[in-house]
Amino acid sequence: MTKGIYTEFEFILPRGLLDSEGNVHRQGVMRLATAKDEIYLQKNRDAQENTAYAVIVMLSRVITKLGDLTEINSDLLENLFTKDLAYLREFYNRINQHGDAYIPVQCPQCNTNFQVELSLAGES
Repeated sequence: MTKGIYTEFEFILPRGLLDSEGNVHRQGVMRLATAKDEIYLQKNRDAQENTAYAVIVMLSRVITKLGDLTEINSDLLENLFTKDLAYLREFYNRINQHGDAYIPVQCPQCNTNFQVELSLAGES
């Protein structure tokens, strides 16, 4: 049996994105970044002029859903609370560097090795 590769990961924001109608969007889906995303980032003038903004541009490409919203763009993500932005940066790094949201752990009493799903700030 071949182990499947996961390319999309669900998350829950600590606070949530408040849209123009007052709705809060906390649950979302992020996909793994691709070479195409990196190339787009290199060509994006706003991202090149402001490295902090590059994070917003990249997140707008890899977040495929946020609450009821399916069209995610930089303008929308500029309204994130800083706690949520920090969470998304951490989540992005975790899934793209390790390919999953799990971390290896070892029981301190019996030394059994197993994996636990990474619980980031704001997730329940």
